[in-house]
Amino acid sequence: MSKLSDVKIAVIGLGYVGLPLAVAFAKRFPVLGFDVNLNRVKELETGVDSTLEISNSELVAAETLSFSCSEDDLKSCNTFIVTVPTPIDKFKRPDLTPLLKASAILGRVIKKDDVIIYESTVYPGATEDDCIPVVEKLSGLSLNKDFFAGYSPERINPGDKSHRVEDILKVTSGSDQTTADFVDSLYASVIKAGTFKASSIKVAEAAKVIENTQRDVNIALINELAIIFNKLNIDTLEVLEAAGTKWNFLPFRPGLVGGHCIGVDPYYLTHKAESVGYRPEMILAGRRINDGMGSYVVSQLIKKMINKKIQVSGSRVLVMGLTFKENCPDIRNTKIIDIVDELKSYEIDVDIVDPWCDPLEAAKEYGLVVSNPAEGGVYDAVLVAVAHDEFKEMGIKAIRELGRSKHVLYDLKYVLPKDDVDIRL
Repeated sequence: MSKLSDVKIAVIGLGYVGLPLAVAFAKRFPVLGFDVNLNRVKELETGVDSTLEISNSELVAAETLSFSCSEDDLKSCNTFIVTVPTPIDKFKRPDLTPLLKASAILGRVIKKDDVIIYESTVYPGATEDDCIPVVEKLSGLSLNKDFFAGYSPERINPGDKSHRVEDILKVTSGSDQTTADFVDSLYASVIKAGTFKASSIKVAEAAKVIENTQRDVNIALINELAIIFNKLNIDTLEVLEAAGTKWNFLPFRPGLVGGHCIGVDPYYLTHKAESVGYRPEMILAGRRINDGMGSYVVSQLIKKMINKKIQVSGSRVLVMGLTFKENCPDIRNTKIIDIVDELKSYEIDVDIVDPWCDPLEAAKEYGLVVSNPAEGGVYDAVLVAVAHDEFKEMGIKAIRELGRSKHVLYDLKYVLPKDDVDIRL
């Protein structure tokens, strides 16, 4: 493998994870950003990042960063970092298709002594058991003899401007000790927060997948508590604020669990666990609770509408927010979709407003129309589903004016004061 001074990096996949990483490495090394999406490459070449993770000025400043969708351009690189998505399919099974396709590309371009580093979240063993064999087959090269591999799990938090890639401690690993040292040194050269060298690739893979599994289980507990407290007519947030006065109480909040990580990663771990004969009860129970929250939210809303003598069938509801989290354009695996689908099952007309969401992407991915809310106070219910700053700035008066004289206001994200809303989770 090359010395750090001779490294030329290719980052495969230029989404929420890959682009910030490419920009960070471009401060020290020549970097080629590769993506199979030609439109994505073209927009980045013009200095525009539609994910809003990197500013125009940051792209312009990255003078050693270039972009391409041509496999031939990858051949000039010697260190390859894979940052493609690892989703689940409709049966909630791991879908390694993007990862295996990226491995196939690398199998066609790598040469002797090159290094491949995977960052995509996977189950323990996926790098060595699923990805590397593809590379070996297509390249005719052998791991740890002709080329080398590492794994350094991504820890990007989309939309978070306080915790950038350089500011988050990085776990690293390698297929042998020399490679582990190289991978660790490579990341240490740009990660200001430092690195942690795991003892093996499998340990690093497992460490990543349990990070979000732990969060998922904790949120599931809070969601279940919210359901209990609602039945007891106790405000959940008030309970959490009171309990939070103890120093070691974990400050989780109830809500929908979507996005590319927390709502997906646990299924990678449970899949691997079941493949070795163990059924993980707690993790799957947490997943069932969190996956059912969209239906629960709608059931609460429908009950409140009936209590207010509002006709449900044929009513009109405004859903405020579609992205999976606040102040972020990311709509991957957003659980707002569960709410929209459930509302439509009651023959309710649903409008969606979201200042952060790209309407074209919403139409392409989900077949939904995202637009401005209708004027004139026409909604029978308004659901504040995402805590965008724009919604907070509207205030209670402007949000209330979106509804009819008799309507239900459901604050799912504690955006508004308790006494100003009809219902909250």
